[in-house]
Amino acid sequence: MLTAGELAGLVVAIFWVILVCFMVVVLVRLARLLTETRKSVAELSDRIAPLLDDMSQTVSEANRRLVAAEEITDNMRDVSGNMVRITGVASTLLAGPVLKISAFRDGFRLALARRGARRVPARRVARGGPRTGPHIGDRISERHAAERAAERRAIGRGRG
Repeated sequence: MLTAGELAGLVVAIFWVILVCFMVVVLVRLARLLTETRKSVAELSDRIAPLLDDMSQTVSEANRRLVAAEEITDNMRDVSGNMVRITGVASTLLAGPVLKISAFRDGFRLALARRGARRVPARRVARGGPRTGPHIGDRISERHAAERAAERRAIGRGRG
């Protein structure tokens, strides 16, 4: 039979063998994991290089198109500035004579109306007797006459 020391040594040796077997299994699995990780990293690096090249080309193409769009925008800005200038010149050339012709026409029409009013002895009323007070049409024509008089005064001072 075994002594207590020999039995203790045997138990320790058995536990040591079990621990070593467990560590061997863990190390084998860890080695497999590291091998798979290395393969995945190699595949990823093989796929990333063309992807980065494609992305670089895409960014270059986008920059080229942005430069073209910027040129178009600058040209449109120039065209709109030129249109503003042309519109200003056209307005200056056409607005003055048109206003003067309009003022002359209104003055001529007013003169004809005054001349015609002298010939007609009294205001005729279509139905019934004479009017008893101002009507809506009278207020509109009075306002129109006041506006025209203000325009004629402005034109006479050289503002039109």
